[in-house]
Amino acid sequence: MCLLLTVVKFSAPRLTHVIPSSARDTGPVTAVTSVGDKVFVMRKGSQQVDVYDSVTCTFQRRIRIHRLVRSWHVLNGGNWGLAVCAHYQCLYACELIQDRIHRVELTGSNAVKEWYVAHGPRGLSVNKAHNVVVACLEAKKIQEYTTHGTLVREIISLQNALIDPWHAVQLSTGDYVVSHDTSPGEVIVVGVDGRVVRRYRPSHSSDLGEMKYPTSLAVTKNDDIFVADSGNKRILSLNSSLSSAHELALPVDSGIERPCGLCLDESRGRLYIGEGWGQCRVLVFDGVRL
Repeated sequence: MCLLLTVVKFSAPRLTHVIPSSARDTGPVTAVTSVGDKVFVMRKGSQQVDVYDSVTCTFQRRIRIHRLVRSWHVLNGGNWGLAVCAHYQCLYACELIQDRIHRVELTGSNAVKEWYVAHGPRGLSVNKAHNVVVACLEAKKIQEYTTHGTLVREIISLQNALIDPWHAVQLSTGDYVVSHDTSPGEVIVVGVDGRVVRRYRPSHSSDLGEMKYPTSLAVTKNDDIFVADSGNKRILSLNSSLSSAHELALPVDSGIERPCGLCLDESRGRLYIGEGWGQCRVLVFDGVRL
């Protein structure tokens, strides 16, 4: 089925904070997540997660994950996924080289639990059941685990639609929206049975042009979707039916270099964007709406 895409223009969000790379940690930002008054930032090849105040965006502390493997020497290696769970007060980080998920307690002990997942974990998210959802790129599947590492379900597309899944987020319908790290890129929605419900893959002749290597997703309570279109250095906004799309007009003088980490704080109307190239900053925009 061919979808007619409508391009709509909105007022631009405001750039209110910039979290720069530090002298100690200058790697590309691979993931950003937030909960309450905390923002968590992961950088490629690092064994730690930086924690910032969500109001002032000032640095607070570092969480070191001792068994997280440094992997700069491996092509496309790194620690890409990061998600936080307010219910269990824990942070999840994925490790590509060892195919592991690390669960870190945020209550003071920083105790770590870990378990193995399918090959090539990338993006992480937490669903309404407080389970962690893992997009496994090389295995071409989506996995869902409890907070204790028990596998709840595994989604493999019967239509070979999960080509290079980078990030998966469960929608209010129970389906999963998935980004694909390909060019041309696409975003699809799949059911728990692996069947494709709908897809967004604009052609090069469309108003927005093709996506190139889309990575992180952020989903609103109404199932509208933000996509980090990293190869095109932009953020796209899609409605829940994937029938309407627009590019966010983001006021950054030097532009955004390869947006990779993406996190939406809907209660504040705030969007965090981590750069995977260039200055490797986290850009913080307020006044964001679909």
